[in-house]
Amino acid sequence: MSQEKQSRVIAIIEDDIDIQDLLSAFLKPKGYTLVFFSSAEAALLELEENQKCDVIITDLQLPKMNGIEFIQKFNSMEKQVPIIVMTVTKSADVAIQAVKQGAYDFIVKPIHFPQLLLSIERALQLKTLKEDFQFLRSIIKKKDPSEGIIGRSQNFLNAISIAKKVAKSTANILVTGESGTGKELIAKLLHTESYRSKGPFVAINCSAIPENLLESELFGFAKGSFTGAVDKKIGLFEEAENGTIFLDEIGDLSLPMQAKILRVLQEKKIKRIGENQARMINARVVSATHKNLAEEISAGRFREDLFFRLNVIPIKIPPLRDRKEDIVPMAEYFLTRFALVNDSPVRAFSKDALEYLLDQKWKGNVRELENAIERAVVLTESTVIQVEDLYTEELRAVMANDKTATFDKNDFHIPFEHTLLPLHDVVQKYIEYAVMKNEGAKDKTAKELQIDRKTLYRKINPTENILIGFFPHWPRSTASSNSGMIRRRRSREMP
Repeated sequence: MSQEKQSRVIAIIEDDIDIQDLLSAFLKPKGYTLVFFSSAEAALLELEENQKCDVIITDLQLPKMNGIEFIQKFNSMEKQVPIIVMTVTKSADVAIQAVKQGAYDFIVKPIHFPQLLLSIERALQLKTLKEDFQFLRSIIKKKDPSEGIIGRSQNFLNAISIAKKVAKSTANILVTGESGTGKELIAKLLHTESYRSKGPFVAINCSAIPENLLESELFGFAKGSFTGAVDKKIGLFEEAENGTIFLDEIGDLSLPMQAKILRVLQEKKIKRIGENQARMINARVVSATHKNLAEEISAGRFREDLFFRLNVIPIKIPPLRDRKEDIVPMAEYFLTRFALVNDSPVRAFSKDALEYLLDQKWKGNVRELENAIERAVVLTESTVIQVEDLYTEELRAVMANDKTATFDKNDFHIPFEHTLLPLHDVVQKYIEYAVMKNEGAKDKTAKELQIDRKTLYRKINPTENILIGFFPHWPRSTASSNSGMIRRRRSREMP
């Protein structure tokens, strides 16, 4: 039974109990979830307010409101759910009328179940195509350049606000932030919101190009200026004429190259390698770095005069760990995008998966989150991403080796590998250890720990959280089964 079908909900409007039983007997083993209604009125009320479904199957002849009237009223809700009509009549006029009102397909009773199954599967494909189309259209119709930048947290919105305010100025802008925070997105926003938006946006990663090639990439060269220069080359500063040049990771430039960039910023001129002629340029410079340039200046690795030229207007992008409110909307955006690109059936995250995403430190910031979602979308075969789909290979190996914690009730041990645990985590683990040591006796544990019993109850769920405290990202079903195993083992050990 496919996991995809398990999550598909079919709403069936049929007042004949026998036909309901037949449909249930046929479709439930196929993995579909069925919701039955005996009247169109009840179905409309429930589908409008609460019930979500992927396909609707309705009888044409119903008490009070018939199937045609139901189709008209349901489609006015703009729910975008395909409707399959069932009826005892073979009249083409009835079928045409149903299709005109918005029905997807027409099934004649007595029901030919293979035909019904084929109709359902095609209806589901149509629904998926419509959802993908709506997503693509929403991307195409974007008018605000910042719409592609996902963020709700106040510190991130402040950075966006500053970028929009200064976009139309001619000042040089320095964007700072950890790797993967989206500095290039801010640079593109600055470009598209500026008067230079019709000009080119040219980006270069200064740390990705060898030093001996970087100068020719930025400034170009004349024909015959060195071995292999069989023709002239226009540099990126010239390519960005009347537009924006984005110098990413400018903090990695060597001191000699910094001096050349400084001269360009001062004189607004460049010289191609092998030429004496200076060429005027008209490109706005936006630079970015993940380094602390003040520290680099103190260490003698970055020129102070260049820093002042670049840092006319600074914009700092906060790391993802400081903008927790942005994680879920970003994850949902990446899920939709990668599901579309990879033709994946996945459509949502489980509750545990969302909690896992919120719990991570995301040292690689948005880039790491994006990669995690893409990996999960590609690997899962379900319509819902579970927490296990998000595990890295390293985490899987640790869990498989069971080296994270020791569960000896006579020994409290938390291994430290690379970094110390936060004090709150250590306290939490110790409380869980104390409950285990006292064989689950919470009153005794609270007394020994000198805390209120209600506080202890809030801190731990004794049926489950003992293991989850040590393995915070294990599926709860796994933790429950393991804790049950521990309890059974203890019962065997007790006299």
